[in-house]
Amino acid sequence: MQTSCCSNNDYDSKLLTVEEALTRIYHDLQPINGNEQLAIRDALDRVLAEDILSKINVPPHANSAMDGYAVQGSDLPTKGKTKLTMVGTSFAGKPYSGTVQAGQCARIFTGAVIPDGTDTVIMQENVDKQENVITITTGNEIGQHIRPIGEDISIGQTILKTGKYLSPVDIGLLASLGIPEVKVKRRLRVSFFSTGDELRAVGETLQAGQIYDSNRYSLYGVLSRLGVDIIDMGVVLDKPKDVEQAFLAAAECGDVIITSGGVSVGDADYVTDTLQRLGKVNFWKVAMKPGKPLTFGKLKDSAFFGLPGNPVSALVTFYQFVQPALRHMMGQNTTTQIRVPATCLSTLKKSPGRMEFQRGIMKTDEQGNLVVSSTGIQGSGVLSSMSQANCFIVLAKECGNVKAGNKVLIEPFAGLI
Repeated sequence: MQTSCCSNNDYDSKLLTVEEALTRIYHDLQPINGNEQLAIRDALDRVLAEDILSKINVPPHANSAMDGYAVQGSDLPTKGKTKLTMVGTSFAGKPYSGTVQAGQCARIFTGAVIPDGTDTVIMQENVDKQENVITITTGNEIGQHIRPIGEDISIGQTILKTGKYLSPVDIGLLASLGIPEVKVKRRLRVSFFSTGDELRAVGETLQAGQIYDSNRYSLYGVLSRLGVDIIDMGVVLDKPKDVEQAFLAAAECGDVIITSGGVSVGDADYVTDTLQRLGKVNFWKVAMKPGKPLTFGKLKDSAFFGLPGNPVSALVTFYQFVQPALRHMMGQNTTTQIRVPATCLSTLKKSPGRMEFQRGIMKTDEQGNLVVSSTGIQGSGVLSSMSQANCFIVLAKECGNVKAGNKVLIEPFAGLI
């Protein structure tokens, strides 16, 4: 990446950097109190409130990793062939009850308990069987194809730690240990609303100057995926009294308040002014694009995020600030996003001074290399650019124009959205 030497009209040394803004957010917010006990099926997408220690070994017994024959390692031939007499069978769930002696073997299936007296499994493909006698040759090793007791998990081992966001695999892991329920953090309560006289509900007929309120639908979607309790307060008109009443109502029922619109410098933008009067503004505006007019503060006991009204700006600021903040408040122990290098196939316009989150389409080329292309127009009102994209192209504050072929950092939407 090369930095452009062109003039920069966006530069403002007083603006917080993205990193400084995140530091302030984390410093100002604490994880919520309150836990609940849930059946493991109901605990999906919840945050664990206690360490989980195993009370059993997994597997609980030595078992076979293959279909074949269990033998004594001392019977393996060092040269030539050896014949062994089959004395029984060990099935998964129905082990062989006897003891295998020297010169004998037991038929065994994948997952079945290793019979007493044996320590090695020979794959059935490597055995010549005639009635109840098998013939084996060289090339096998003592102890092969056996899963030992506790190979995956041992008694007393911590398998999941406090703060783990429980995935479908985690639920299966808990079930494999016979754990029926777990203690999780209570759900975070999030109140949100849009502001703007121009906003109309989906299904209404638009008049001149009016637009549909898309931000509430986008925010509802991303909040739903986070597993929080959602309190949708609708659209609030650009009137100081209406905004004030909405703020107070949201603070009564939400741990977090999120608004979209009304945080710029227009005469009818009352969100930041109302927050300054009723609560505390920690910061207003960040050196980023899109999403510069982001407000963060406190209202009574609730955290407050005032997102820009432009739909792309609202989503970008949500993903870069609100989502990690919510995960932090939920008690989750991992809140950072993954960024990886890729070769940019497009020429990107950028002036130094603000970190940019341009929308991109990533893929692997014929050589297996990760590459990314721009979705095209990057305006903060072009919501279709977010729909087409599968990643953000993250351009550092000091970066200028990017030439095709340069390396850039990308942030995949997978796991983010």
